[in-house]
Amino acid sequence: MELDGRVVVVTGGTRGVGAGIARSFLAAGAEVAVCARRPPDEPVSADGRQASFTPLDLRDPGAVRDFFDAVADRYGRLDCLVNNAGGTPYRLLGEGEAERHARVVELNLLAPMTAALAAHPWLGRTRGSVVMIGSVSGTRPSPGTAAYGAAKAGLENLARSMAVEWAPDIRVNTLVLGMVRTELAHLHYGDEAGIEAVGATVPLGRLAEPADVGDAAVFLASDRARYVSGASLLVHGGGERPAFLDAATVNKES
Repeated sequence: MELDGRVVVVTGGTRGVGAGIARSFLAAGAEVAVCARRPPDEPVSADGRQASFTPLDLRDPGAVRDFFDAVADRYGRLDCLVNNAGGTPYRLLGEGEAERHARVVELNLLAPMTAALAAHPWLGRTRGSVVMIGSVSGTRPSPGTAAYGAAKAGLENLARSMAVEWAPDIRVNTLVLGMVRTELAHLHYGDEAGIEAVGATVPLGRLAEPADVGDAAVFLASDRARYVSGASLLVHGGGERPAFLDAATVNKES
């Protein structure tokens, strides 16, 4: 298969988008190691193959370095890091102390940088790549998740700078995600009717599935993307229809 013999780390790869990414890499033939603070409810697997799991707090630089050393020791190489771990609760800026918002930035920006730095020596040996999992929240206003949006904006810029500093040995790219249907989608969009209604606002008519994200990540990690670095690939189903089009009183279809 396309990634036979390659070794991939997916942070936060035990559920949701991360698990979907891990499964796509397994299906492409790669050996996959996932890490998270808590183990998955069941092993992450695809096509009869299974990802290894290591408990890890990405906010602990020493533990992160030890993790990547252990992966390289176990598999003999490292070809790709997918920096997926992240997230945020809904919290308006005025409803939380600065320390709470800072923790969101730490998880979504500083932790990916910590992981990338720890992976750097190993990725350089294989001319590997880093795939950052960004968000449209970093490209538009993000009320209720402002610290998350700011962190994702910073992550995209960090990736572009890494792509320049680490070239030509390591490619660095970002997947900029829109809305994804996961097992936690109801927390953001409500019941099934709410999820379908939100999906209908997307030009392609649905939320992304984790596999959609995973397939895009496999592309960026593969030799087919060998000349792609410092890029931001939008995986958002066409984006968002501008609200003013619905509010305007002209140019309506009869």
